[in-house]
Amino acid sequence: MRDFSSDVAHLSINSATLRKQLGLPEILEACARRGIRTVCPWRDQVAAAGLARIARQLKDAGLGLSGYCRGGFFPAVDAAGLARALDDNRRAVDEAKQLAAPCLVLVVGSLPGALGGQPTHNDISLARAQVLAGIAATLEYARSVAMPLAIEPLHPMQAADRACVNTLEHALDLCDALDQDRTGALGVAVDVYHTWWDPKLESQIARAGRDRLLAYHVCDWLLETRDLVNDRGMMGDGIIELKKIRQWLEAAGYAGPAEVEIFSERWWQRPAEDVLELCVARYQTVL
Repeated sequence: MRDFSSDVAHLSINSATLRKQLGLPEILEACARRGIRTVCPWRDQVAAAGLARIARQLKDAGLGLSGYCRGGFFPAVDAAGLARALDDNRRAVDEAKQLAAPCLVLVVGSLPGALGGQPTHNDISLARAQVLAGIAATLEYARSVAMPLAIEPLHPMQAADRACVNTLEHALDLCDALDQDRTGALGVAVDVYHTWWDPKLESQIARAGRDRLLAYHVCDWLLETRDLVNDRGMMGDGIIELKKIRQWLEAAGYAGPAEVEIFSERWWQRPAEDVLELCVARYQTVL
């Protein structure tokens, strides 16, 4: 395994980790001051600051990306909605390209309307079929501009509203169906928060291999999780076997950044600099 103990060369900060303390320009400044050279911004934060401005700031500060969050949310109730989703994903691909991201992360979506609390139907098989078609169409465009897509399987607790792809095995099945030649155009984002529980995780990481492992997200699972979305733990505060999972990833050939992505009302209440310092400390000691 790589040695993370002495520097931050392989650390990335997902901008969601500090989204309630700072705007994206200030997050980038804070990372640059701390010597962190890699980040992963979210589209809404980029839009709020301005795409051109963020692209310039990244270049001027010498910051690179570990990914771009996010595309996806393909399912819809009608043809017009499906078309809007594809248009939005093409825009996401273009934004990722302008920011020189190594991949666009896909949170694929599920039952239309469920995220707002009122699903229009409960046919998850239909949602999965629309996800397959949506990724296929987006992949065709993404290939034309050389932007890899990374499917992120989400924990089953979010199967109804955020993602009907809930295991790494399912995500890799989609990759094999749409990118049989393993060209590097389609892969996966392995988020330990969503995948730590999976008894097939080790074997599926090995199956993915270097060419499918496009992103690696870290945080921790708190034993007494209070919120299904916004109560992730700081690395080392929970029960995920973080070193073991990283060992599996690196044995499979992954050599990219460890991207800290913590959605947490607890941590959003703490000063940004304190959170960033602890991210560094835990990256160096528990990952």
